[in-house]
Amino acid sequence: MDPGSIGALVPITAMVMWGAVKIANTFARNRASGSDPETTGRLQALEDEVGALRHELAETQERLDFSERLLSQQRPEGPNPAK
Repeated sequence: MDPGSIGALVPITAMVMWGAVKIANTFARNRASGSDPETTGRLQALEDEVGALRHELAETQERLDFSERLLSQQRPEGPNPAK
């Protein structure tokens, strides 16, 4: 082979390899997309549980804020028996 023909094969090889990588990525994405029904069900259950935990955390934070507001209020002083 002469050097000119090798120079022409380099870009062609690069394009073929780029296409092969794109195809492999597409197959990998399709395989990992959760086409397995068991995986899909488990993922949905986890998403539901995380949503419930977020709701509980929000309620807890609201209660904490309420408690902090109550504690930070100045209490009126009662009658002072020492006076």
